[in-house]
Amino acid sequence: MQPPLHATLLDRRGEYGIDGLLAGVLGMAAGGVALLVFAIVLVCGEHPGGAAFPFAGAASLLTTIGIYLHTTRRGKFAVWAELVEGLQLAGDERVLDVGCGRGAVLTMIAKALPRGRVVGIDLWSTADQSGNGPDAARRNLEREGVQDRCELVTGDMRKMPFADASFDLVVSSLAIHNILVREGRMQAIDEIARVLRPGGRVAIADLARTATYARRLEERGLVAVTRRHLGWRFLWGMGIPATRLVTGSKPPK
Repeated sequence: MQPPLHATLLDRRGEYGIDGLLAGVLGMAAGGVALLVFAIVLVCGEHPGGAAFPFAGAASLLTTIGIYLHTTRRGKFAVWAELVEGLQLAGDERVLDVGCGRGAVLTMIAKALPRGRVVGIDLWSTADQSGNGPDAARRNLEREGVQDRCELVTGDMRKMPFADASFDLVVSSLAIHNILVREGRMQAIDEIARVLRPGGRVAIADLARTATYARRLEERGLVAVTRRHLGWRFLWGMGIPATRLVTGSKPPK
């Protein structure tokens, strides 16, 4: 008997690193510990009243690190498993993962497509994901047992090397915001709309500017465009924008 799809999607055998720079996480940890030590010194010394601010700073930094590590190692996988299951894929679709990184979402979708194909495109920036690269992604495809139905493409999401109307579903997770210029982000959204087949769907999870993504998709003719918060499991820490999901579909001809 085949295991339930949700359990299969959460059975992660690859190594997907952490989102963002490891140096940044280590820097926050060092800062939090330093503030905590300073606060303790003040409490034990002659200035206990001055410890409130460093204690608060330490708590904020260390709490953010805890939330961040949970999301990047566990939370985002649980949310995406629910999203993929909710898509109710037929199993033979052709899917594009924009900014696929080491393949966290790509491999999950591939498990739901026994007769389909998933293409991942990325420029493989290690500033956006630790250890990012095509070799790391390829190893994860093999570890998850989906290398036969996946393809990796090195390319820019602002000008993708795919024909119009090539995919039944386009997904993207925490990728488009890495383009720092608004024009570039809009180019990426335009490309997603271009390569989507009539009747096809899009699902974009990102940290910021998702309202702009939604408006742009509508301008490019997509319908039933929605935007929603993905909940506490996809939060990244205090002061960091919440992850939201933008969905929509291209009208059938």
